[in-house]
Amino acid sequence: MSETLDAIVVGAGSAGLAAVREIGKRTDRFLLVNDGPYGTTCARVGCMPSKVLIEVANAFHNRGILDTLGIRGGAGLSVDLPAVLARVRALRDDFVAGTLKLTDRLGDRSISGRAKLIGPGRVEVGSREYRARSIVLATGSSPVVPKSWRAFGDRILTTDSLFEQQALPGRIAVVGLGAIGVEIAQALSRLGVQVWGFDAAERIAGLADPKVETVLREALGAEFRIRTGVAVELAEAAGGIAVKAGDERIVVDKVLAAIGRRPNLADLGFDTLGVKLDERGMPPVDPGTMRIGDLPVFLAGDANGDRALLHEAADEGHIAGLNAVAEKPLCFQRRTPLGVVFCAPNLATVGLRFDRFDEATMVVGEADFRRQSRARMSGRDRGLARVYADRESGRLLGATMCVPEGEHMAHLLALAVGQGLTVADLLRMPIYHPVLEEGLRGAFRELARQLPGSGDSDLAACGGFQAEALD
Repeated sequence: MSETLDAIVVGAGSAGLAAVREIGKRTDRFLLVNDGPYGTTCARVGCMPSKVLIEVANAFHNRGILDTLGIRGGAGLSVDLPAVLARVRALRDDFVAGTLKLTDRLGDRSISGRAKLIGPGRVEVGSREYRARSIVLATGSSPVVPKSWRAFGDRILTTDSLFEQQALPGRIAVVGLGAIGVEIAQALSRLGVQVWGFDAAERIAGLADPKVETVLREALGAEFRIRTGVAVELAEAAGGIAVKAGDERIVVDKVLAAIGRRPNLADLGFDTLGVKLDERGMPPVDPGTMRIGDLPVFLAGDANGDRALLHEAADEGHIAGLNAVAEKPLCFQRRTPLGVVFCAPNLATVGLRFDRFDEATMVVGEADFRRQSRARMSGRDRGLARVYADRESGRLLGATMCVPEGEHMAHLLALAVGQGLTVADLLRMPIYHPVLEEGLRGAFRELARQLPGSGDSDLAACGGFQAEALD
């Protein structure tokens, strides 16, 4: 091909589409190349269908508190699993249809095929070569399935295949209790599947804060069996698959592999770029520009193995797309780290991770939701929030929480961290009564007791009543 394009984007996932959006504002001389399904990982097999399943699972599970609320007959409710899964697919297909419109309207500027780098500004798709001033690689990721497990065929599930099931097995082992594994394991258990959860790591969900991890483990352990810190081996067994973990052996119908996702980088041609690759075969990427070394090549989204979250992928695609057509790369300050796991109670992490907590320079405040008034009203009175602040300035640094509606409170804290707010600033903020956020204010007040005091005329000094009905 003799024409040199302004940009080529490889991959039509969240990061790739964000890159195309920015490139398309500035030039029509670009090409999008995609290998495999369209519609993005999030919409097809990730955050969207999983949350549909979780919503149904939670609704059915809540029948257990109806008697406590004075509502009778909850025990007679049943779940129609084929109907549940059909609804998951129907909503999933609708979400996917919306994303497909983004690529359909590109016409001949979007092609299907496997792309391979043959140089910093050269891409081969099939037998054809394309040249461009810059290249954005946003090839996404795929579930990891150990080679030895593949012999079990369709009895090994991943999120790529789970939502295609017409029914659910009676017994399932979830191997890998990161965000995906925790969410799906609890949802399946709440829908009546007998679930065992395993992870080679000692702590579940990658949690660094041990107190919050204990609370999460207790909440999940009340619903399904959890075993951590052991490697899992699979073998054929009468009636199913034998799962051996340490001294424990169970037999299940299927296994959900949730041990992570691997960037789709095999045979992409990094060796043609002339940059040094690390032990994982990854090139050096600047997170502020998404640039590989000093080349006009950018690596964004799940493909770089850094922040596998939709909002981060969108940001990285935005950065890569802008820089792909910029005369000089722009360096961006990234957003406050934010992660949410949609189990119950919600797990959320904001800003500073606890494994970077320094007792000499930082303080921590806790809020126990077991006696939080609004949580008690709804029958969700459990959970713990831990909030971290700088000892000298009082500035909020981060938080880890496993609390009801934590997905919403995490956004409040992310805003506070991003804006550099102090504990006093947060205590000046009005919080209506009675709401779950009052629990967080308890953590702020505990922090305030460890920090220099405010003046008598400062409402940040307004203390609690020490009465559950009022605080």
